[in-house]
Amino acid sequence: MDFAQRTIDIARRNVAEGGRPFATVIVKDGRILAESPNRVAQTDDPTAHAEILAIRDACTRLGTEHLTGATVYVLAHPCPMCLGALYYCSPDEVVFLTTRDAYEPHYVDDRRYFELDTFYGEFAKPWQERRMPMRHEEHDAAVGVYRLWQERNGGERRVAGAPTAA
Repeated sequence: MDFAQRTIDIARRNVAEGGRPFATVIVKDGRILAESPNRVAQTDDPTAHAEILAIRDACTRLGTEHLTGATVYVLAHPCPMCLGALYYCSPDEVVFLTTRDAYEPHYVDDRRYFELDTFYGEFAKPWQERRMPMRHEEHDAAVGVYRLWQERNGGERRVAGAPTAA
């Protein structure tokens, strides 16, 4: 099966049905594990990006939060939210089929704090310098939640079974 073409077909169908031009197909062992179009317009859920929905489905099917051994096909280079989710679930590879530069003459999403052209630079700034107002309100009890987690996990700080850097 041509997984890239499948990704394009899902995105094309989503646009024809009134959705946004994004789709994801997750493949493991040569078979489709999960797939999804972007469902933001249909659900009014700003997190219903194709990558997020497909990752949720794939991980639920596998019974793990890790996608080791999987290849993820996405229509376009992932946005920062999806890129973060992809890093977190650790697939073997992400294949994107177009770039923002290529599709920008046809589609743009420039929200108040989220212009793709500047977001990575914005994200790299210290939190105090970002355009979106943020403040740190320190509570000692917040760290206590992490101490409790560590205690309940036999003193271990890391998530069991999580793929780690070499």
